[in-house]
Amino acid sequence: MVWCSGWKLASAVSNAGGLGLIGAGSMHPETLQEHIRKCSMATDKPFGVNVPLLYPEIDRIMKIIVEEKVNIVFTAAGNPALWTSFLKSRDIKVVHVVSSVKFAKKAEQCGVDAIVAEGFEAGGHNGREETTTFVLIPMVREAVSIPLIAAGGIASGRSVLAAEILGAEGSQIGSRFAVSLESSAHEKFKQKITQVDEGETIVTLKQLTPVRLIKNKFYQEVREAELRGAAKEDLDKILGKRRAKQGIFEGDLEEGELEIGQISAAIRKIQSAKDIMNEIWEEYCLLKEAICA
Repeated sequence: MVWCSGWKLASAVSNAGGLGLIGAGSMHPETLQEHIRKCSMATDKPFGVNVPLLYPEIDRIMKIIVEEKVNIVFTAAGNPALWTSFLKSRDIKVVHVVSSVKFAKKAEQCGVDAIVAEGFEAGGHNGREETTTFVLIPMVREAVSIPLIAAGGIASGRSVLAAEILGAEGSQIGSRFAVSLESSAHEKFKQKITQVDEGETIVTLKQLTPVRLIKNKFYQEVREAELRGAAKEDLDKILGKRRAKQGIFEGDLEEGELEIGQISAAIRKIQSAKDIMNEIWEEYCLLKEAICA
């Protein structure tokens, strides 16, 4: 949810009954602090912060999280052993995102409170194992005893219920909220997502860090470089430092990196976070009642 989930979206999701998350991955420390404070003013419900552990200013980020009394942190893209004890010693709940059974076990050993198991359908940075969500969830459920949250390809009450049946206690939803009214993504990016068809997202940049994005001019540039055997250094130059911001936040649909999940092919409208939450919950309840009847 880089460049999508600021205080407006996080507070709207929490106010609608979910757990909103502020995405720290695209924020300087002082920007994150501002978003946490605004979110605290906009909701009296719990919310959390998602932190990529490879963030270059991670020390300052963690200090701000503690100072601002954030109660829940979702960590990703790094070793949970580095910060889990620090956060838990300050009464902060820690949830770590994994893409494999191996890393789910390691996260549990590090003492995290819950795990997000994210399948290959997910948008943005992805696991190298290429395991899909509904294959991953039951395997992780058998491997760990702590609460399990499913992610990747989930955008409806039907998929939330399916993940629950496979062993998840909850679901994490990204792509559908990237298209919400409260998302900080550019309007052009949101409109593009509603037009994406099946097969129009792909995982690329596997030599660097695998990422799922919409096929566009930027993707074609990467693909051509990979086909001619470009080295990591050359791919790094193509990627640059601003491609995701350029595409998602600034709305450059050709030169930007348009990160979004496979489920975008099923998203056809821009809605408020409240309406999205209500639709998901109502469908979930109806289907669960029908199954249990």
